[in-house]
Amino acid sequence: MPSSNSSNDSAHKEERYNLDYDVGYVSDANAIHGEEFASGKTLYAKLQRFAGKFGVEQRGIERVPSDERTDSSISQVGTLWFSANMVVSSFAIGALALPVFNLGFVDSALTIIFINVLGIMPVCFFSMFGPRFGLRQMVLSRFYFGYYGVKLVAIFNILACLGWAAVNVIVGAQFFHAVNSNVPGWAGILVIAIATLGICTFGYRIVHAYEKWSWIPIFIIFMIVLGTFAHSGEFNNLLPLNTGPSEAGGVLSFAASVFGFATGWTSYASDYTVYQPVDRSRRSIFICTFVGLFVSLCFTELLGAAVATAMAKNEAYLIAYNEAHIGGLLAEVLVPRLGRFGEFCVVLLGLSIIGNNCPNAYSVSLSLQVLSEKTQRIPRFVWTLISTAVYIAIAIPGYDNFEDALESFMLIIGYWLAIYEGVSLTEHFIFRRGSFDRYHPEDYCEPKKLPPGIAATAAFCMGIVGAVLGMAQQWFTGPIGKLCGAEFGGDVGFELAFAFAAVTYLGLRAIERGYFGR
Repeated sequence: MPSSNSSNDSAHKEERYNLDYDVGYVSDANAIHGEEFASGKTLYAKLQRFAGKFGVEQRGIERVPSDERTDSSISQVGTLWFSANMVVSSFAIGALALPVFNLGFVDSALTIIFINVLGIMPVCFFSMFGPRFGLRQMVLSRFYFGYYGVKLVAIFNILACLGWAAVNVIVGAQFFHAVNSNVPGWAGILVIAIATLGICTFGYRIVHAYEKWSWIPIFIIFMIVLGTFAHSGEFNNLLPLNTGPSEAGGVLSFAASVFGFATGWTSYASDYTVYQPVDRSRRSIFICTFVGLFVSLCFTELLGAAVATAMAKNEAYLIAYNEAHIGGLLAEVLVPRLGRFGEFCVVLLGLSIIGNNCPNAYSVSLSLQVLSEKTQRIPRFVWTLISTAVYIAIAIPGYDNFEDALESFMLIIGYWLAIYEGVSLTEHFIFRRGSFDRYHPEDYCEPKKLPPGIAATAAFCMGIVGAVLGMAQQWFTGPIGKLCGAEFGGDVGFELAFAFAAVTYLGLRAIERGYFGR
C-alpha cells in the first residue's frame, strides 16, 4: 500500500502537470478531442464522419488537447515556411527594386536582408504559442482583441487570404501564358487553384507533407536560373546608388513591400504548430521558423533583384517584364538559352504558386469559423472549398481586367498586419509581462473571461489613421509619406500604423483593465 508521502507526491506532480510542468499552462479544459467531431446525428457530425473516412482533418478552430499534439517532426515547421516562400511570388518582390523603386543591387540587397529579419520576427514569435496552448492564430488573438473584437481582425485576414490567393494564381497563370500564348488565363488559374484545394482539403498533415518536399524541384530550378543568368553576363552590379530624398523614398517604399510580404504570415503563425507536442522547446520552434523564412525569402528576393538589374541595359528583359510581368522576365532568362527545357522550368515555377497558396487556402477557413458560432458549425474543409471558389471567381475576370487594381488594393490593406502586431505585442510584453504563464488558454471560448476588446478596436482604428498618413501607394500618398522622399514620397505606413496602434492601446488598455478587471 503506498505511503501518504508518496500519495502527496503524486498529487503534487498531477497539480504541477495541470498548472505549469516547466512549459507553461497546459490544462486541457475546453479542448475538444477528435472523436467528438463525428459524434451525434446532426448534419455536421455526418459530414465529419464522411470526411474522416478519407483522412480529412476534422478539426477547425477548436483547441487541440495536449494528448493529440503529436506532430513529432520539428523540421516540418521550417520546411513549411521554406517551401511557402521558395516561390516566384517572393522572387517578384525582389524584382520590384529596379523597375518600380529605381534601386541598384547593393541598396536592394541590404534592404532585403535587414527588413526580412524584422518582418519575420512576429511570425517566429507567435509560432511558439501553438504547441503551448493548442490554439489557432485567430483564436489566440481573442486574448488581445477580445471575443468580439477579433472578428474585425478575422475579416481583414479573410480579405488578405482570398485577395493574395487570387493575385498568386493570376501570377502563376501568366507563367503558363509566357511559355504558350494559346493557354488561356482561366485554365492556368484553375490548374493551380484545384491542386491547392486538393492539398488543403485534407488539412494540416497533408499541407505539411506537401511543403516538406515541394521546395526541392523549385530550388533546383532557381539554381538553374542563377547559373544561367550569371553565365549570360547580364548582371549589372555597378548600378549607381541614388542619394538624398530620392534614394530615401525608394528604400522606404521597397522596404514596405519586403516587410509586408515577410510579416504577412503572422496572422497564420500558430495554425501550423498546434499539433506540435506541448513540451516542444520554444527555442526550437523559433529557430526552425526563422531559418525557413529567412533563407527562402532572402535567396529568392536577392535573385529577383539581381535578375532585374538586366533591365537597365538590355531592352529585351524590360520588354519581357512589361508584357508578361515576372513570368516574362524569367522566360527571358531561361528559354533563349535552354529552349524546351527552359519552357519546362518556367511551367514548374508557375506551379510553385501552389506552395505559396496552401497557407492562404488552409488558414482562411479557420478565420471564417471565428466570425460566429454558426460559421464554426460549418466544417473547415467545406470552408476551404467555398473560399477556393470565391478566389477563382475573383481571379478569372481579374486576369484580363483588374489585376493591377487588385494587387494595389491588397498592398493597401496589408498595413493591417502592423496594427495587429502593435496591439498583440503590446498586450503580451507590457500587460502580460512577456510571460506565457499569464494566459489561460481554456478561456478562449468564454467571452466574459477575455479582454473586452474596446481598447484593441480603438487602437485598430487609430492604426488605420497612421497607415493612411504614412502610406505611399500608386493610388494615394499620405501627407507624411510625401515628406519622406522626392516626387513619389516614401512609404512609412507600416511604421506609423504600428506606432499609432501600440501607443493608443497602451493608454486605453490600462483604463480598460482597471475598469473591467480583465
